[in-house]
Amino acid sequence: MSVSQLEVRVQPARWRRVCLSSFVLAGMTGLIVWVAVADLLRQGRLETVLSAGRAELAAPLLVALVVATGMCERFWPAERRPVLARGHVQDACYLALHAIVVIPLMTLLSVGAAALAGDHVHWIELRAAAQWPGWLLVPLTLVAMDAANWLAHYADHRLDALWRFHALHHSQEELSVLTSFRAHPLMHTTGFLLATIPVVVLMPARPIAPVLITIYVCIGTLQHANLRWTFGPLGRVIVSPAYHRLHHAPDTQAVNLGVVLTIWDVLTRRARFPARGDAVGRTGLDGRPVPVEQADAAGPALLLLAEQLIEPFRAD
Repeated sequence: MSVSQLEVRVQPARWRRVCLSSFVLAGMTGLIVWVAVADLLRQGRLETVLSAGRAELAAPLLVALVVATGMCERFWPAERRPVLARGHVQDACYLALHAIVVIPLMTLLSVGAAALAGDHVHWIELRAAAQWPGWLLVPLTLVAMDAANWLAHYADHRLDALWRFHALHHSQEELSVLTSFRAHPLMHTTGFLLATIPVVVLMPARPIAPVLITIYVCIGTLQHANLRWTFGPLGRVIVSPAYHRLHHAPDTQAVNLGVVLTIWDVLTRRARFPARGDAVGRTGLDGRPVPVEQADAAGPALLLLAEQLIEPFRAD
């Protein structure tokens, strides 16, 4: 057999070892980020925008919420665990990754998606909305953004190409407030693309107050807390830790997809509201298709993190 014939036989085997759809998503993300960086460098605003993104997505209010919620988890846990439980340590690594990599990435994705929409689909702008009062326009835009985030979350569960990245978030078997940061960086691409649409449609030239974005992020972070909180009557509208925990159960991931508001689950008949006295069910993925820290063979936290981030690019 000649060398060329051997290469022909070996090459397909190499391609079968990787998941091409994951590389496509990575390429799309890189393109959007490149558009954002090029646009901001041209305006001389790159560092300013990145600083503003850090102020919104790592605000003192969010830090205080995480610390306070962590303390509540020690006093009133849904499941009692040691402070240095494997799940907590691994999610702390993701918190560091979030601060260093994901926050700048999310900021650039938002800018890049808005720039692409403004250049190529500016016709979707609702010009009449420019005359609407802020007290109406801003809440309407936030609600529409939440609907877009719900749709992105739905797609994460329905499309295999997206689930490959989202599965990492669902692999946590020791849910806590830090699990909010346990996400593959590329998982955010679809959400930011869809969430940009209502902003371009309704508020192309009017920024949303940063404090509102921070509050939205805080509510989305609290839902992963290891707490039995249902929020009482408010839990019928706002996603609570008990409500979202049902979504993280291995057998009920098709329900309670809401990010901040429950109304989209209600409208699609996917809402399952918990009662205050309900038993606490387990979380995670049956069969452990993603490497997890609770496995006996799990290596050091940082090495495992690398394995978890590479996993979506491997073919099944």
